[in-house]
Amino acid sequence: MIILMRNKFKYIASFVITFLVLALQPAWAEGPPAPSIFNNALALSLLALMVLLLIVIGILGNILIGAADINAKKRKSENKSGIITGLILLTLLFSQGVFAQNETAKVIQTTSTEMGGMPASTFYIMIAVLFIELIIILTLLINIKLLLKKETQKLVTEAEVAEVEKQKANKLSWWAKVNKLRPIKEEAELDLGHDYDGIRELDNKLPPWWLYGFYLTIIFAVVYLWRFQVSHTGPTGIQEYERSVAKAEINIQKYLKSKGESVDENTVTLLTDEADIAAGKAIFMDPSKCPACHNADGGGNAVGPNLTDDYWLYGGNVKDIFKTIKYGTTKGMRSWKDDLSAKQIAQLVGYVKSLKGSKPANPKEPQGELYKEASDTPVKDSTSTVVK
Repeated sequence: MIILMRNKFKYIASFVITFLVLALQPAWAEGPPAPSIFNNALALSLLALMVLLLIVIGILGNILIGAADINAKKRKSENKSGIITGLILLTLLFSQGVFAQNETAKVIQTTSTEMGGMPASTFYIMIAVLFIELIIILTLLINIKLLLKKETQKLVTEAEVAEVEKQKANKLSWWAKVNKLRPIKEEAELDLGHDYDGIRELDNKLPPWWLYGFYLTIIFAVVYLWRFQVSHTGPTGIQEYERSVAKAEINIQKYLKSKGESVDENTVTLLTDEADIAAGKAIFMDPSKCPACHNADGGGNAVGPNLTDDYWLYGGNVKDIFKTIKYGTTKGMRSWKDDLSAKQIAQLVGYVKSLKGSKPANPKEPQGELYKEASDTPVKDSTSTVVK
């Protein structure tokens, strides 16, 4: 790249020198002029400015060469041929104006006017050279700025990539150390020579964590076999199931007992608590339940018997009454087990037992068998009108 840039500036310098020489040719077309151009102050100033700009071009060219990328060589031949072609075309164009010695020189002498004490054509050519030099300087500055920006971005990108690679290496280093991994450059030593669809077989050792896990499974299997198959100190699957069922049953009974639902017709007892009696009364007084058959005061009606006397159709003890309410009867009494909980039925039994001896407004005649609380034995009464 540096050699290419040097060659470019050689061509540019040659091009500028050619312009300088051509700038003096119009005065020599008809022979040497009488006064020298170096006697003109304006001409000397323009020449000095052109030389100064040429020096600036050389300095900027050296800076651009120093900042150029040494790997960019692919456009070397294209740039070289383009510059050479441009110089040849420009030289030919200016040569046509220089070597027109007859009619063209005469026309210049007759039509041109002096500017600053020198021919106008010479002045314009020198101005054109200065303009070209300024364009070259501006182009060099733009290229230097773009090149520096590109190099800066490249350095930043390389630094970021290096930082990311460093972080990755640090992040995975502990894993490589624990698993004792081998670097990629040593894969050739591990290759077993087997290749299956592009997948090579390497003689890598198993990771330590895998080996230790496998050893633990062997130890566990030995202990398990000894406990459950040899010494029989551990429970079998059936024993574990039976224990789980028993434990679940205990938990269910505890739960039901906490809610008062663990009672049934075999375990129920008479509830005499005021709170339980009040809860039973609330159930009994519900119009959709007991009053429809037994009236609100328990005296009975055409459908249901009197609940305040000592006569009972299906038994008068607590367990019999609980069973009658829970399962119902075949003679009109419906089952309430789906509507009332076990505790609610027990509370209802307590309230019904509390109705004994009360005096309803219109009690129904006794039905069933006489029940004595003291003896807890039902006694048949000849006065009963309906026998179960």
